[in-house]
Amino acid sequence: MMEKWVSSFGRPQNAAQAPEPAGEEASYVDFFYDQPGSMPGTLDIDADAAPPDITLIDYDKSTATRHKILTPEECVPYLDTESVSWVDVQGLGSEDILRRLGKVFGLHPLVLEDVVNVPQRPKIEEYDDQLLIIARMVCPGEARGGFISEQVSFILGKHYVLTIQEEPEHDVFDYVRERIRTDKGTVRRQGPDYLVYTLLDAIIDGFFPVLEAYGERIEQLEDEVVDKPTHRTIEQIHDLKRELLTLRRAIWPQREVINALIRDSNDLVSEEVRIYLRDCYDHAIQILDMVETYRELTSSLMDVYLSSVSNRMNEVMKVLTIVSTIFIPLTFIAGVYGMNFNTDRSPLNMPELNWYWGYPICLAAMLAVALGMVYFFWRRGWFENFSMTRK
Repeated sequence: MMEKWVSSFGRPQNAAQAPEPAGEEASYVDFFYDQPGSMPGTLDIDADAAPPDITLIDYDKSTATRHKILTPEECVPYLDTESVSWVDVQGLGSEDILRRLGKVFGLHPLVLEDVVNVPQRPKIEEYDDQLLIIARMVCPGEARGGFISEQVSFILGKHYVLTIQEEPEHDVFDYVRERIRTDKGTVRRQGPDYLVYTLLDAIIDGFFPVLEAYGERIEQLEDEVVDKPTHRTIEQIHDLKRELLTLRRAIWPQREVINALIRDSNDLVSEEVRIYLRDCYDHAIQILDMVETYRELTSSLMDVYLSSVSNRMNEVMKVLTIVSTIFIPLTFIAGVYGMNFNTDRSPLNMPELNWYWGYPICLAAMLAVALGMVYFFWRRGWFENFSMTRK
């Protein structure tokens, strides 16, 4: 279910996704679409999806408690209280539990469909007394330079926040949980809309460590492209471009979601929280600018690679040309004196063949010609800038 974007790309295999030809690399362009003719509200759950793990955090100004929820019905007593209840569901592996959650929280069938059928484009939708927010969360991956992408859905109610994640293994909400537990900041004195802002802010800030890793990769590739480019270098540049495109596809609509929360009037989001969301929006813009900058740098790396390979080839051809040019007159001299015309037939037939010092003189002439040409090439500056051949 969870997408692991590393150098070799893969995507989750949903029943409603188009099958991939055998032996081909998985596409990096992910989307979900309904099977033609399927009923609205149909849930397509991956066979290897993790079973839902439900945790409820209930807090107010004075107290904060954390509960392990075994059945969705256990959440009912917390939904109508004045305290804020955060119900965190991690895993989409049980249609029965998810539909029971939909009944407990009164979710529209289309809301449940958007939450379960992943990946969806980040978006925001309003219902009678609820607000659906779908966001994209990324975390640094185990592989060097890779990242893990996961869909997170928020259902904001009057006194509760329901979050549904694809997998229980990774998220960026530990700092938020710790703030609630230790009463750090103002989260426990605010409503559920402030909790949604805090979680969205954690998701947006989670992009920065990933982008920092990509910045280091780009710097290393720049050195490699200039010093010693190989076929593996071009593969890494190509993979980097695709991964950055994936990040852009994650943050671009997310910026629109935050902007909609700021711009559109909704009773579930207070004016005070909209002010905080402006800071979150600024962070999203900053991330988008960094992604665009890295994409441009990666595209320029491709040009530098091609120029570097071309220069390397030119230097090799330059060396070979100089060597062959030096040996051309030497080959001419050796060819002339290799004809061996008989001097008995005519005194004009190569009298040098009978010279006592003929062979040393011929070698000395060849050496003098070679040295003279090397000196001539050196004076012209042809031996300079052999940087590629020396490395």
